[in-house]
Amino acid sequence: MKVSWMTADKNVPSTVQYGIQSGKLLQTASGVSTSYRFITYQSGQMHHVKIGPLQDSTTYFYRCGGYGPEYNFTTPPPSGPSEPVKFAVVGDLGQTDWTMSTLGHVAAYDYDVLLFAGDLSYADYIQSRWDTFGQMMSPYANYKPWMVTEGNHEKESLPLLVESFLAYNTRWEMPYKESGSNSNLYYSFEVAGVHVLMLGSYTDFDTESEQYKWLQVDLAKVNRAKTPWLIAMLHAPWYNSNTAHQGEDESEDMMAAMETLLYQNNVDLLFAGHVHAYERNLRVYKKKLDECGIVHITIGDGGNREGLATDWKSTQPAWSAKRESSFGFGQLNVVNGTHALWSWHRNQDVEAVMADEVWMTNLNAKPECARKA
Repeated sequence: MKVSWMTADKNVPSTVQYGIQSGKLLQTASGVSTSYRFITYQSGQMHHVKIGPLQDSTTYFYRCGGYGPEYNFTTPPPSGPSEPVKFAVVGDLGQTDWTMSTLGHVAAYDYDVLLFAGDLSYADYIQSRWDTFGQMMSPYANYKPWMVTEGNHEKESLPLLVESFLAYNTRWEMPYKESGSNSNLYYSFEVAGVHVLMLGSYTDFDTESEQYKWLQVDLAKVNRAKTPWLIAMLHAPWYNSNTAHQGEDESEDMMAAMETLLYQNNVDLLFAGHVHAYERNLRVYKKKLDECGIVHITIGDGGNREGLATDWKSTQPAWSAKRESSFGFGQLNVVNGTHALWSWHRNQDVEAVMADEVWMTNLNAKPECARKA
């Protein structure tokens, strides 16, 4: 587990004390810290410390920098093809009252890992918003692992002055090196019986790109006997029947470059954000229904300040099964190596209303799809 936090004091050590008993933090791990400058803004010191090895399904208590409050988290289930695991799935959160409603509902769900499809803070060059976002999500991310990929609002590029994704890469360091990637903008990880691809919509993705070559290598390493579920996440959706964000290169060109590769490797699910609404598709490939295709789910309805995308194409495509313009979040309950339950929960005042639910069968368990395995 990697623990990341920011301090105003540059002299705070990058250390984490941890243990399996509250008040008895007998182990210590050290890491690194860094900071960045964005025109006139100077960030605090961002610390990243990897702790472990850790036991599976075990609660650990920890303290950052040698002082302050004690927190805790529970490690995910052990690796194994039939191990159950629960994911919370969000996108395009931002910092609004709707965001807080979404986070409150997510917190009531007993999940193991949160998957975040990009567009985190909506800082949009105002760096103090990254700080307030960190303060907002800390009560939740202090206790559960958050795995994120970048969206367009993370780019914050100022040519010749500030490199793209500077704040995002400094603050949200994902395990890209551990997965053989050379960029924090795309990586993979495994939990229980699931291999998760976190892809980058806003870095090069054509068939000659470093990301595409990494993806080929990463997919070749996947052992479906060990991780029968293969899930992808990115920001800009490939299948979208909302009128928002139609015809964008990050969607159309990336789909043209990568869809066949993912299809040939039996990717089960692909989550996206960007469009501020919810849409679940049937299994599809090259715009046609295909029992061996990927289920695409847009979950860009976390609560951002830009509001909902309420205008849909008048004719719903055959591959679109459910679409709605409401804020909410998703739950993916992987029950075993063959079956998973997906549900989407609409934010309604004090309750999260379950508005879509479907059982899914792993493609690897379908004999008719084994030709691509």
